Amino acid sequence: MQTGATAPVARAMHGDILVVTIDNPPVNALGVAVRRGLCEAIDAADADPAVKAVLIVGSGKTFIGGADIREFGQPPMAPFLPDVCNRIEACSKPVIAALHGAALGGGLEIALAAHYRLALPAAKLGLPEVALGLLPGAGGTQRTPRLIGAAAALDLMLSGRHAGAAEAATLGLVDRLIERPAEGDDPLAAGLAYAQELVQAGAPVRRTRDATALHDASAQRAAIESARAETAKKSRGLFSPLKIVDAVQGALELPFDAGQALERTLFLECLESPQRAGLVHAFFAERETAKAPETRNAAPRAIDSVGIVGGGTMGAGIAVAALDAGLPVTMIERDDEALARGRKHVEKVYDGLIAKGRITQAVKDATMLRFVGSTAYDALAGVDLVIEAVFEDMAVKHAVFAELDRVCKSGAVLATNTSYLDIDEIAGAVSRPQDVIGLHFFSPANIMKLLEIVVPARTSGEVVATAFALAKKLRKVPVRAGVCDGFIGNRILAVYGQAAQAMMEDGASPYQIDKALRDFGYPMGPFQVSDLAGGDIGWATRKRRAATRDPRARYVQIADRLCERGWFGQKTGRGYYLYPDGARVGTPDPEVEAIIDAERARAGALSGKAPRSFSDAEIVRRYLAAMINEGANVVHQKIALRPLDVDVTFVHGYGFPRYRGGPMHYADTVGLTNILADIREFAKEDPLFWQPSPLLVELAEKGASFASLNQ
Repeated sequence: MQTGATAPVARAMHGDILVVTIDNPPVNALGVAVRRGLCEAIDAADADPAVKAVLIVGSGKTFIGGADIREFGQPPMAPFLPDVCNRIEACSKPVIAALHGAALGGGLEIALAAHYRLALPAAKLGLPEVALGLLPGAGGTQRTPRLIGAAAALDLMLSGRHAGAAEAATLGLVDRLIERPAEGDDPLAAGLAYAQELVQAGAPVRRTRDATALHDASAQRAAIESARAETAKKSRGLFSPLKIVDAVQGALELPFDAGQALERTLFLECLESPQRAGLVHAFFAERETAKAPETRNAAPRAIDSVGIVGGGTMGAGIAVAALDAGLPVTMIERDDEALARGRKHVEKVYDGLIAKGRITQAVKDATMLRFVGSTAYDALAGVDLVIEAVFEDMAVKHAVFAELDRVCKSGAVLATNTSYLDIDEIAGAVSRPQDVIGLHFFSPANIMKLLEIVVPARTSGEVVATAFALAKKLRKVPVRAGVCDGFIGNRILAVYGQAAQAMMEDGASPYQIDKALRDFGYPMGPFQVSDLAGGDIGWATRKRRAATRDPRARYVQIADRLCERGWFGQKTGRGYYLYPDGARVGTPDPEVEAIIDAERARAGALSGKAPRSFSDAEIVRRYLAAMINEGANVVHQKIALRPLDVDVTFVHGYGFPRYRGGPMHYADTVGLTNILADIREFAKEDPLFWQPSPLLVELAEKGASFASLNQ
C-alpha cells in the first residue's frame, strides 16, 4: 500500500510497519499540509489492524527543520501543531521517530510526541524558539522536562542551542543512537530495523507525558529556581525566557493537560509581545543580508587556504575563525619575535577553550598543525585568499598590498580588514583591483558574528560572491557595504558617538548615559565600550580626521583630555572608569568627573550655555535619533543596500538589542514622523549636526516606513 506519492506526507507499508515520510523541501517544515498529513497517517494506522507500528522519517537531509516560515504572520490554520503532537502520542500503535539532520523546534516536538526515538550520527536536536521571542508551544515545555529533567530541558530551551546525537542520547532525548550504521546514513533502513526490533519484542506504547524525570520534585524545583535567577540576570529585558521557566515549572506542578494549557497561554503572550516582532525581523533580515546582488550572478572562487598578514589581536582572531572552519592558515609577520607573539595569541584562544573543557589538548594540537607562520611574503604564493590585518595607516596598507600583488597567484582574493580607510585607494594601487575586497571583522574576530563585506568600485562579482561564501564557511553574518569612511557600522558609530559626547559636555555624566543605554537593552554603554576597545583607537581616528573636520562643527575634547593622560581604558587601568588590579568591571572615577566639569566650563564660556540635567529617556531619544538619521543617510547614499542591512550590522556588531530588531526597525515602531520631530527639535541647538536625512524626510512626509525599502 502506498498513498500520497507526490504529497508532502507519504505513507507506505513495509511489512507490518507503516512508514510515514515527510517530504516538504528544503527542510521538511511543518506547514499545514504536513500537519494534516501526519494526522491522517496516524488515523490510518489506528484503523488498520495490519499496522503493528508507525515509523516517521524525513526525506532528504533532515527530519523536520521546524515551523514553516512561510506561514509567519499568516492566520493560523488547523490542525494546529499541539493537536498533531497529541494525536501522535495518543496512537494505539508504537510510533517511532527516526532522526537525521535537523530535528528542531516543532520537529523535535513531533519526535517527543512519538513513543520511541532513534538518532543517526548527524542528527541535531534543539528547541530554538527563544531566538524568535517564543517558547516551544506544542508540548515541548511539558514533554522535554518530563523526559530529561528540568535542568537539561531549560538549558536547551533557554540557550536555543542544538544538541548532537551523542549528547541527545546521553540526556535521554533519544532511546537509540546509531553510532556506526550498517545501513549508512539512511534513516529509513535504520528506523525500520529499530521498529521491527520493537515489534518483535512486543514493546508497548510509551507516552512521553507519562515519563518520570520530574518525580524528584525538590531537586527539580531547585533547578527551576536556579534557572529563574540566572535567566533574570542574563536575559534582562527579554520577555520569553522567563515565560519558558514558568512553563517548565508548570510541568513540575501540574498534570500534563493543565501544563499544556499553561504553555499555550504563555505562548500566546509571547506571540503578542513586541519583542517577537523585533526578533522575527532580525531572523529574516539575517537571511536577506546573506544574499547580495553579486551572489545571484557570479560563482565564488574556491577557498581552500588562507593567508593573514598581521598577528595582533585582530589577525589572531581571524586566524582562529579560519582554523575553526577547517582551513589551513599562513600568518605573516615582520620578524620572528612578532610572529611568535602572533602564534601565542592564536594558542591562547585554544588554551582558554581547553581550560573551560570545551576542547581537548588533542583537538588543539590537530588544529595547530594547519597553522604555519613566516616572515616572508613568498609563503603566501599558493594561498587562495589573503586578509591584511595590520595597523590603520594607508602607507602601511599600500606597502602590504604591493607585496601581495608581487607574490600572490593569479586569482587569489586580496582582502583588507580596514575599519575606516578608502579601499578604492588600496585597490587602485595594485595591478589587479578586481581581486581586492574589504573583509571588516569585528573583535574578537573568532567570536563576533558580523562581517562587513566592503565592495570597491572595480571588484569583480565573483570576488564578492567568494567573500559571501567565505562568510558562510566561517559562520559569520555577512552584510554588503559600499566604500566610505567607516562603511556602515563605524560611520554611523562616529555620529551617535558625537551625540553621546555632546550630551556629556552638556551635563549628562558618562555613567548616566551608559546606564540609560543598558536599561534600553544594550549590554554595555558607549563609554564602557570605549574603555573596552581602547580610547587610543578613537583618538587616532580623530587625529586622522582633524585636517578635514568642518571648523563649524562642535568638537568635544573630553576624550582627548583622557587620552593625553594615557587613560585608554581597561588596558591601562583607567579610562572613563577605574579598573583597579585588572578588574573587568569599572567604577566611576572622580578625577574623570573633574575633567568633565573643567571641559564643561571651558565650552560654556565659549557658547554661553550652562550645564543642564538629562532624563534617561531623553538620552536614549538623542542617541537613537542620531543613529537612525545617519542610518538613513547610509541607505540613501547606497552604502547599505537596505535598512535591514543597517539593522543586522548593529545587532551583530554593536550590541543593539536584538529583540528591538535593529535601529531602523525600531524607528518604524516609534514612527518616522516622531523621529523626524525629535531631530528638528534638537536642531534648534545644533543645526549643523542635526540635519535630517533626505530619506527620513521623504519617508515621514509620505507616511512610509523603512520596512517599505527592504523588498
